[in-house]
Amino acid sequence: MSAASNPTPAIPERDGFLPPRGALWVFGYGSLMWDAGFAYRVAQPALLHGCHRAFCVYSQRFRGTEQNPGLVLGLNPGGACRGMAFQIAARDVRCALDDLWVREMPRRTYLPRMLSVRMARGVVRALVFVADPSHYAYAGKLALERTARLIAAAHGLRGPNADYLHHTVRHLRDLGVRDRALERLYARVGELQAQDRCR
Repeated sequence: MSAASNPTPAIPERDGFLPPRGALWVFGYGSLMWDAGFAYRVAQPALLHGCHRAFCVYSQRFRGTEQNPGLVLGLNPGGACRGMAFQIAARDVRCALDDLWVREMPRRTYLPRMLSVRMARGVVRALVFVADPSHYAYAGKLALERTARLIAAAHGLRGPNADYLHHTVRHLRDLGVRDRALERLYARVGELQAQDRCR
């Protein structure tokens, strides 16, 4: 049987997400930007309209514990978010999705959606993990001080919660992006950590 008569098999649905055939774009706005964890062939800065980045998901494993939860990023409705779009080759999509589901969806905290993102080359549809407001781990809109104190104190299997914030802010700066909310949070977490070192 020739390759032309044996097309790439469809990839199974995952939590309501059915990937398109062929290559797949994935939009990263947090740790995926600086630690994708999957094979990709193109990575470009991208802009997502209609959602904004926020520390709105409690982490009780990777960046915190049940007794001392941390916070990780999710996307909330409204505004816009700058991040990175990664193009995964068709042959790598199944493996990449397996890795993404292990990493991003163990508790089904996010809703996988295909949304439009804009890059220099134009607009593409990309897989985006949006925070699920009905999930028990959804923190909602927390005050800056509460958010900073949780992040400054938490530590999980992947290290200090503050490192997650640090890497995200640094990567955005490398991209020429100044996320004002994250910059204020970053400064306050640094102050809290300095206070703890002086005690």
